[in-house]
Amino acid sequence: MEEKKQATIVDVARAAGVSVATVSRVVNGNYPVKQETKEKVKQAINSLNYVPNVQARELNTRKSSTIGVVVPGLHNMFFAEVIDGIEEAVRQEGFSFLLSCAKNDPEQERQAINTLVARNVSGIIVISPNTKNISESFYQELVQRVPLVFINGYHRIPGVSYVGNDEQLGCQNALEYLKELGHTDIMFVRGANSDSYDIKEETYRKFMAKSRSLREDYILNIGEGNGVETVDSAMTALLAKLPELKPSAVFCCNDLMAVGALNACKRLGLSVPRDISVMGYDNIALSRLVEPKITTMDQNMFQLGENASRLLLENIRGGQSKRILLDNTLIVRETTGKFSHNDK
Repeated sequence: MEEKKQATIVDVARAAGVSVATVSRVVNGNYPVKQETKEKVKQAINSLNYVPNVQARELNTRKSSTIGVVVPGLHNMFFAEVIDGIEEAVRQEGFSFLLSCAKNDPEQERQAINTLVARNVSGIIVISPNTKNISESFYQELVQRVPLVFINGYHRIPGVSYVGNDEQLGCQNALEYLKELGHTDIMFVRGANSDSYDIKEETYRKFMAKSRSLREDYILNIGEGNGVETVDSAMTALLAKLPELKPSAVFCCNDLMAVGALNACKRLGLSVPRDISVMGYDNIALSRLVEPKITTMDQNMFQLGENASRLLLENIRGGQSKRILLDNTLIVRETTGKFSHNDK
């Protein structure tokens, strides 16, 4: 059986009785075309199942309709929900994106970005960039060549647009909430290689020092914070520390770590929140699927992605760099409760 040939722009022009240039204008939307002519072309496109050649169009216009997205990991649902917001916004503008995973490694992040630049993307969104661990000059030089947006990036680089949550205020609000419940012995669980964890630790240290409750042994770094191993790593570390340190609450830098804390409490026979409170951060879907459901801080994940896409497209079209800061919201569920020092 003879394979059916894919329709070309010439076939569409012939079927609609117009020039190839007119079909191109309708497809690209870059020049005004009479409504009647536009309808004829669209009918021809539909009847012939014509699919525009994006690569050919990009060669002609010398503009890519693809953006790059760099993500630290793929196992944390936080990033999946941010990417969902990115996809929704770029699709509406006729763009697509290439996704690259940096695996929480500064060198892999640098390589991923260089690969995207080599693929001629129009702009790049970096989610939770490792700016502290990558030479500042790398990003300073990069933004001269390609528009850049950081999601939850804290190191300010001229020309880069930023979309983020006020994690410093969010972390402080979370700790204030635990303090209001009567908790003073609050353990802090974080991961490695993340500006976000660094910000939260700095806020935690200041808060606990002000309360005269800061203890170095209450700060726990479990290593990889966004991997498939994060839940078990948090559980293993806490299994060793909780019986010895006996905190009344555990504050985790993300919800994966909080699930690990819940698992550790279960294995140790600790009832949450009666014996110990557990608090997460992000408000990923998993936080409301486990039992007990996790008290957490909502990080506006979809809105982060959506706003970052809009800022990047503005930059691609010649707009100035901007900063958008969103507030985190406390989501009270079942893993936190009042603590009486008489019970300890």
